Amino acid sequence: MIQIPDDATMGSLTLYRRLMRYVAPHWRVFMLSILGIAVAAATEPLLPALMKPMLDGGFVQKDGGIMRMVPLYIVLLFLVRGIATFVGAYAINWVGNRLVMDLRVDMFGKLIRLPNAYFDDHVSGNLISKLTYDVTQVSAAATNVVVITVKDTLIIAGLLGWLVYLNWKLTLLSLIMGPAIALVIRVISKKLRESSRAMQAAMGEITQVLEEGIECNPVVKLYGGHEYESKRFHDSANLVRRFNMKQAAAAAANVPIVQLIASISVAIIIYFATLQSQADKTTVGGFVSFIIAMMMLTAPLKRITSVSEFMQRGLAAAESIFGLIDEAIEPDEGKAVLKGARGELIFEAVSFSYGNESRLALDQFSLSISPGETVALVGSSGSGKSTLANLIPRFYHPTSGRILLDGRDIRDLTLESLRDNIAFVSQNVVLFNDTVSANIAYGKMGGAGRSEIEAAAKAAHAMEFIGEMPQGMDTLIGENGVKLSGGQRQRLGIARALLKDAPVLILDEATSALDSESEKHVQAALETLMQGRTTIVIAHRLSTIEKADRIVVMQKGRVMEIGRHAELLEMNGIYANLYRIQYEPVRS
Repeated sequence: MIQIPDDATMGSLTLYRRLMRYVAPHWRVFMLSILGIAVAAATEPLLPALMKPMLDGGFVQKDGGIMRMVPLYIVLLFLVRGIATFVGAYAINWVGNRLVMDLRVDMFGKLIRLPNAYFDDHVSGNLISKLTYDVTQVSAAATNVVVITVKDTLIIAGLLGWLVYLNWKLTLLSLIMGPAIALVIRVISKKLRESSRAMQAAMGEITQVLEEGIECNPVVKLYGGHEYESKRFHDSANLVRRFNMKQAAAAAANVPIVQLIASISVAIIIYFATLQSQADKTTVGGFVSFIIAMMMLTAPLKRITSVSEFMQRGLAAAESIFGLIDEAIEPDEGKAVLKGARGELIFEAVSFSYGNESRLALDQFSLSISPGETVALVGSSGSGKSTLANLIPRFYHPTSGRILLDGRDIRDLTLESLRDNIAFVSQNVVLFNDTVSANIAYGKMGGAGRSEIEAAAKAAHAMEFIGEMPQGMDTLIGENGVKLSGGQRQRLGIARALLKDAPVLILDEATSALDSESEKHVQAALETLMQGRTTIVIAHRLSTIEKADRIVVMQKGRVMEIGRHAELLEMNGIYANLYRIQYEPVRS
């Protein structure tokens, strides 16, 4: 289902001003392009102007000097015009490409700083489409439109000036087409903007289907989803085609309608010019020059009227782009900087719900965790375990209540200092298409020495497989570590957390998807990682948390039971029931 973005309401003038702010830093190159365009445009009326002396002086008056000089003037004219055209075209394309780059940089910079809730509500395909497709449409609005407008306005002005000089009465007749052309442009421009908005939404959908087809390829193959995915892609591609055709129809109708209006005007003018010629009120050269100039007007008029197509596509794309750029980034109102936290965590009556949901993912959750303590969170799916873990680094914010780190409300801490004190290892470790060492020493840890990286990898039991790789630490691991096994990816994630050496550690199902051999290595690495750190462990496999200092049993976002493994079994409550379900043999 294609939805037109809510941000499709900005005024054209406002959008264009914002685009011009991106052009402003490159004003020198931009002005060079305008100069080149202006010079090329200024030479256009000179061609019909040369026709009058050539015909009247050369053919009628038989002036040999004019016959020799006019061809030289024509060559010189096209030489100047060629140089000016090249300079103008190259400079404006440089500005256009720089504009696209600057917009993409700003968009990506905003994208990686948006709150997690934004990504919950926007599919990745639409976001990728904004950076890949929409931004290229803007370039035409900011550059090509300027070229056409400046160049063809000057050409039209120059040709009209020459026409007025030759015969002002006939020239006035040419202006009768103006109001009709303006009306056509206005109606068609509205249609173009609407179809451009829908087109961008459709491109987002096709990008999403393509992305899922690539990322989920094993599932497609295993479950025979080829026909289903092909149909999804066909439908999305067909939708793009339909919107393209709507744009093409509007753009195609624009030019012939304008040309028809112009041709009627030209026909009337030629008729009256012929009458004047018969009455000897104009010379042969003047008549031919006038007709040539009139004919030359149709090309710039055609381009000027078609500029609305580029403009409306670009402005519709600008609405989408600036809608993203104007999104609010993660709130960071904290002022306090916390370095080297002890790791004391206190949850005071924390409640949380996602978006506009009425159901609470956390309901008055309260818990105190001492520095260096290992606390395991268990419970059925949807009990709020992962939600709680996501609140600690402020990926989301509590609806009510507060979370304290070393006695300070985490909202009072800067995001940077808060997250500097937290390491996170999840079931799905995020890796980048880079080297092993770059994935371990990621982000702020990029300045770590090779010996530090290797020490972290060794402590994470990762050196044994890293040493077998072709380039060792410098081996590229593919998109999200596709060349590694699940256990190997987990150990690289643990090595990253070890190198960060943060006092608070969150483990979210870190061993749930591993085979027994991999789990043994990963569990040993985790035990090394957990030493001396405040650790929150989320686990469904209860065997992995039996050594935890405390186990918190959650249900519907609330604390139901707290205790050590043996104590909870003796209580014979929710935990004991979960344990029996997992480990007692099934009776026939």
